[in-house]
Amino acid sequence: MSMSGRIGRIFDKFMGGRGEHSITVPVMDGALKPNNYLERIASVSMVEAADNLTIGGGQVLLTSGNRLVELHDSGSTSIRSTFDAEITFLSASPQGALALGLDRLGIAIVGGRHHGKRLAANPSGQQLNCPTAAVFLDEDTLVVCNGSSAHSALEWSRDLLNLGRSGSVVRLDLGSGTASLIKGGLGFPSGVAVAGAGKLVVAEAWKHRLLTLDIAGGDCIAVVADLPAYPGRIQPASQTGYWLTMFAVRSQLQEFVLREDRYRREMMKTIAPEYWVAPALSSGRSFKEPLQAGSVIRLGIHKPWAPSRSYGLLLRLDDSFQPVWSAHSRADGQRHGITSCVETGDRLLVASKGRGEVLALHHLSPTEPDDLSVLMGSAA
Repeated sequence: MSMSGRIGRIFDKFMGGRGEHSITVPVMDGALKPNNYLERIASVSMVEAADNLTIGGGQVLLTSGNRLVELHDSGSTSIRSTFDAEITFLSASPQGALALGLDRLGIAIVGGRHHGKRLAANPSGQQLNCPTAAVFLDEDTLVVCNGSSAHSALEWSRDLLNLGRSGSVVRLDLGSGTASLIKGGLGFPSGVAVAGAGKLVVAEAWKHRLLTLDIAGGDCIAVVADLPAYPGRIQPASQTGYWLTMFAVRSQLQEFVLREDRYRREMMKTIAPEYWVAPALSSGRSFKEPLQAGSVIRLGIHKPWAPSRSYGLLLRLDDSFQPVWSAHSRADGQRHGITSCVETGDRLLVASKGRGEVLALHHLSPTEPDDLSVLMGSAA
């Protein structure tokens, strides 16, 4: 950063919060206007810590902790296999090979020409201790997001509170097992998809933005900035555009805490992680949690517009990555912590990890329908 840039940041901080030091959060409006769609759509199955939906070999797959699970048309599930660490991402190649991220351990390949291969947490000196998302470029090449070199994927809130900027995007040659860095110094990259020839789109959670990234050179451009929530997995939609899951929402209190270094250090040192002033995949289960007083509950009613540590949010983006539609589960809802989605037939399956539930959106139009019954199909 140039000297003028550093001086500008110091001046912004001195002036009480401008630029990067502002504690304002963008208003959810327009395509992100709050609604109750996620609370009203159909439930497919209850699966503890449901996450990482994908299609592999024509079968809907998801993860639950360290288990790889098959989701059947009836909504029933069966365990395909278990692993020795929590599965943090699941990606399928066009020919049905699966890549699984294993927290702290690296990458496992199931099926395809590289079946049984394991890549340790530091192949070729590149960190894969915190794998968060991946996409196959071809049957021999995998691009992986590593959220943080300092913390595991399960410690994402600790990385946020430590202002983590040690994430990276890494290219893996599955044949040789070698890894090369595409881009480092990222604030918890948590989603990746192919975005045209030689290009990727990457969700950078702690900077609340989407980046397009050149695979060969690592050059990046912010295509969406200052989102009101933390972006996670992103994948192309079948018709046009992309689906983006948002695993937690931002708040002014959280933005304030991120700028108070002494408070954050003391909080992390003396308070259990589940009670930190930090975003979460679910909330409201203990009176010890922050934000359980004031305007949260009034006259015995949990207000939908109340401040919340957790939230449910799914975005539909156009081909330019601009939001055109959204589905919400607000503060008074339960389907929070939306971490992944996948299209199958005429449905979009959505994983609420905070709730432990797989949902089904029956209408896949890139814009919001006028009639909610059209959106929800048989769930109306």
